[in-house]
Amino acid sequence: MTVAPKAAATRFGRPRITLSGARRRGVGRRGPRCGALTILALFLAASAALRLGSGIGTALALVPDDALPPAPAQCAAPPGEVAAALAEKAAALSVREAALSERLAALSLAEEAAARRIAEMQATEVALNATIAKTDGAAASDIDRLVAIYEVMKPAEAAAIFDTMAPDFAAGFLGAMRPEAAGAILGRMAPETAYGVSALIAGRNARAPKN
Repeated sequence: MTVAPKAAATRFGRPRITLSGARRRGVGRRGPRCGALTILALFLAASAALRLGSGIGTALALVPDDALPPAPAQCAAPPGEVAAALAEKAAALSVREAALSERLAALSLAEEAAARRIAEMQATEVALNATIAKTDGAAASDIDRLVAIYEVMKPAEAAAIFDTMAPDFAAGFLGAMRPEAAGAILGRMAPETAYGVSALIAGRNARAPKN
């Protein structure tokens, strides 16, 4: 048996539900109401998300093509005339490079030939100097032997030979002799020849370097 809530009389004669009875009735209804509100809020959030995505797609579709960033440009192929000119220049450059290589090779060969020629000339010079040294040595030896022969000859006989010689040639022999032998020969030569030879010997001695 259900006990009805107590009603309190008002000034207007209507019954009033007490606070305790209202609390008892509200306790049973609060739980289902809160669950329905939660589900309704989730539905509203999903609907807003769908509308937002649809609006973004529509806005992108309404954007003009001019406003979009341009696509990267692609380099067009060169015209036929430009390509032909480039090919012609490349061919001319190849010809010049080949000619330069040939010139460098010829120059290298010329340098090698010049180096060999210089080496041959140097070897020839060395051999010539050796020959000249031998000749000079032989001539000096011959002159020394003649000087020794004239020194041991009788002064009169040597003077007769020196009178027939060229003055500078006779002066060379007399200048290489010992002073006493040269003086004895000069004393027996003709006065004019002896004077010329003596002048040549004096001139050579004057031009000789002095320490």
